[in-house]
Amino acid sequence: MIFSSITFIYYFLPIALLVYYIVPKNFKNVVLLLASLIFYLSGEGWYVSLLLFSSVSDYLHSLAIEKCRGRKKAKYILISSIVINIALLGYFKYTDFFISNINAVLNTNIPLLHVKLPVGISFFTFQTMSYTIDVYRGRVKAQKSLTSLATFVCLFPQLVAGPIVRYSDIDAQLENRTNTISQISYGIERFVIGLGKKVIIANNMGELCKLFLESNEQTILFAWLYAIGFTLQIYFDFSGYSDMAIGLGSMFGFDFPENFNYPYISKSITEFWRRWHMTLSSWFKDYVYIPMGGNRVSTPRWILNLVTVWFLTGFWHGAQWNFILWGMLFGTVLVFEKLILAKYLEITPKIINHIYVLFIVIISFVIFNAVNITQAFKDVGMLFGIGTTSFAGTESIYYLKSYAVLLIIAMIGSTPTAKNICNKMFSTNTGKKVEIVLKPLWIIFIMVICTAYIVDGSFNPFLYFRF
Repeated sequence: MIFSSITFIYYFLPIALLVYYIVPKNFKNVVLLLASLIFYLSGEGWYVSLLLFSSVSDYLHSLAIEKCRGRKKAKYILISSIVINIALLGYFKYTDFFISNINAVLNTNIPLLHVKLPVGISFFTFQTMSYTIDVYRGRVKAQKSLTSLATFVCLFPQLVAGPIVRYSDIDAQLENRTNTISQISYGIERFVIGLGKKVIIANNMGELCKLFLESNEQTILFAWLYAIGFTLQIYFDFSGYSDMAIGLGSMFGFDFPENFNYPYISKSITEFWRRWHMTLSSWFKDYVYIPMGGNRVSTPRWILNLVTVWFLTGFWHGAQWNFILWGMLFGTVLVFEKLILAKYLEITPKIINHIYVLFIVIISFVIFNAVNITQAFKDVGMLFGIGTTSFAGTESIYYLKSYAVLLIIAMIGSTPTAKNICNKMFSTNTGKKVEIVLKPLWIIFIMVICTAYIVDGSFNPFLYFRF
C-alpha cells in the first residue's frame, strides 16, 4: 500500500482516522500500532515480523541499558543492540552485494541468495538505533510500555521512507498528544500538497526519464533532459513523500521534523546538505561524524571522518557501487569546498554559486539513478558528448517541446518563489480573507486532479522505497 493510491486515500486512511478519533485516549496508541502493522502487512507480508522483532529487541535492550546505567555492562548491551540492527540491515540489503563482489575478486561462484529487500528497513533500523543510543547517552528515558515503543518503530506515516524520526522528537507526544482542528486542517493541506508533488510532477518527470532510458536516440540534449528530469523527479518524489508523512503525522497529533528546505536554491554543496534529506544528514552527524571527532581534530583526521560519513551515506542508499561513488563524490566536493573553495564562494556572484551547485547535483543524480557503475559513467559521459551521435535529434526536440511547460513549473516549484508570492499576497487583511476562501478550493482542486491521475495511471511507487 502506498500513500498515492485509491486504497490508502479513500479506504485505509479514513477508517484509521475515524477509529483513532473515537477511541479513548488510552487506546489511541493501540489503534495506531494496529493500523501501522496492517499498512505494512498489506505490502510486505511476513516482513512485518521484522518490525515486531526490532520493537521487542530494542525495548528489552533499552530497559537493560537503563538498569545498568553507569556500568560497563551498559555499553556491551548497547553494542548488542547496534549489532542486531546492523545485522538485520546487512543481511537483507547487502548480502548479495558482498557475495557478488567476492565472486568477482576471487573468481568464485558462490550463489546469490536473492534476498528481497523489506521496504523501509534502512529507515526503521536507523530510528531504532538512535533510540537505544540516546537511552545509553541519557538523552531519553527507556520507554516502559512496549506498545508505545512499537508504535514509534512501526508508525506508518513515516515508516517506509522517512523523514527519519528519532524517539526524542516525539517521546512526549507518544504519551500525551492533542488532536485539534488546526492540526487536522494543516495535516490535510500538507498531505494533499505532497500528493500533488508526487502524482502531478514527480510521476510525469519519471515518464520523461523512462522515455530516455527506453530510447535508442543518444544525443546531448536528450541526456540533459533526462538528467534535469530525474533531478526534479527525485526532489518532488521524496519531498512529496515527506510532506505527506508530516501531514499524516499532524492528523494523528504528531509533529515530525522537516526533511527538505528548497535545496536547489543552495549556494554551496555544504548548504545543499543542510537543506536536502535533513533528517538523514543530522543522523549521520550526531551518531557517526561527531563521535568520530567531527571537525575538532587534525585536518587529515577530519578528512577521514568526512569521507567515512559520505561513504556510509552512499552505501546506506543502496548496495551498488554507483551509490558509493555518489556518496564519495559529495564527500570529495565537501572537502574541497571547505578547504579551498569556501572563501571564493563568499565573493562569487550568487548566480554562479547556484550554477555550480546545480551542476554538481545534476551529475550526482545521474550517477545515483544508474543501474550500475558502468551505466553511471556512460550516462555522465553523454552529458558532455561522449558516446552521443549528435547534439539533438527528432525525439529529444519533440520531448523538450512536450515537457517544456511541466519542466518550467517544476523548476519554479522547487524554489520558494511561489510560496513567497502567496505569502505577500495574503499578508494584508483583505488577502487573509481571500486566502480563507481560496486555500480550501485550491486543496480540493489538487485532490481532484491527483485522484484523476491515480485512477488513470499505473502503479508508481516512491523512489526511496528502493532504499
